[in-house]
Amino acid sequence: SHFRDTQRRAEELTEKGMTYLGVGISGGEQGARYGPSIMPGGDAIGYERVRPIFEAVAAKVNGDSCVAYLGPGAAGHYVKMVHNGIEYGLMQLIAETYDIMKRGMHLSNEQIQTIYREWNRQELNSYLLEITANIFGKVDDKTGKHLIDVILDEAAQKGTGMWTSESALELQSPATVINTAVAMRDLSGLKNERVAAGKMLGCPAGNLKSRPERLLDPLKNALYVAMIMTYAQGMALLRTASETYGFGLSPAEVARIWRGGCIIRAALLDKIRQAYTDNPLLPNLLLDPRLAQEVRKREADLRSIICNTSRVGLPAPGLMASLSYLDSYRSSRLPANLIQAQRDYFGAHTYKRADAEGAFHTEWGRS
Repeated sequence: SHFRDTQRRAEELTEKGMTYLGVGISGGEQGARYGPSIMPGGDAIGYERVRPIFEAVAAKVNGDSCVAYLGPGAAGHYVKMVHNGIEYGLMQLIAETYDIMKRGMHLSNEQIQTIYREWNRQELNSYLLEITANIFGKVDDKTGKHLIDVILDEAAQKGTGMWTSESALELQSPATVINTAVAMRDLSGLKNERVAAGKMLGCPAGNLKSRPERLLDPLKNALYVAMIMTYAQGMALLRTASETYGFGLSPAEVARIWRGGCIIRAALLDKIRQAYTDNPLLPNLLLDPRLAQEVRKREADLRSIICNTSRVGLPAPGLMASLSYLDSYRSSRLPANLIQAQRDYFGAHTYKRADAEGAFHTEWGRS
């Protein structure tokens, strides 16, 4: 359910003396059978009535149930929505690494499967990487080809990623990787136009074949940095929404219940949980000393991969959005002063000065 519908229902039912919980669930078919991540919000007393049931059916990580009361009203469904937005971002990033290896490095499906399995044994360990490796081993019964090669390159969506982008834009919380992932699903649906554009505009060869071995470790590191950017944007959005809507979210608890059962479960969530345990008021994961160090060790590889892909015309918009977010977030100065000058010039919207308090307006057309 859209979180606004959940909020409305909670308010209407409270007036009628009824207890209502909006419960987000993630885990797919495996979660349904073996335990999902459960994200409940709503009436706290009502949650206590069903807590033993939820804890019994939720996924377990070291005996710890992946469920927690998240807050009043629509808190649970909001967290689930952002979970799905992060999911969109991670899937786009993994798809880009596949494209780089397949079209850029000309690696076989068997080689790509081996690489993903190796990555999944390291710091990139995650459910999405695990299933990605498995996908490359599936053979199509009808054609005898690898199934991945006969699937049409049009990605569908049910709208939860778009909801995340809409909310992020409304709350002015930058979520550039998630936004890009949503846009790329839209763009993938323009198959006929993409084919026509390739003929009209020409399509670069995208050949990185001469250096695949040298690029694999940088590609792994680039994906890791981009994953951190995606989680950072999602968690920052949760913080802003919690303050705006009065959810009272605990980011450490959110990270804890995402460690098992859900689609975005990953080893990285242990580090994210620790970051918020150390500093519950952390405004952005990039300000955590340990995660910042992880990024700094690998950022050159992200930049290198983007340079290589852009040079040969391979699209990597999610990776590019990750680097742009990193470079912009850590920049003590951005060119927004020019935008403010332009706004004041054509619309008298005023601007702030760096050397004085208050709002100012200039008659720009006068010398």
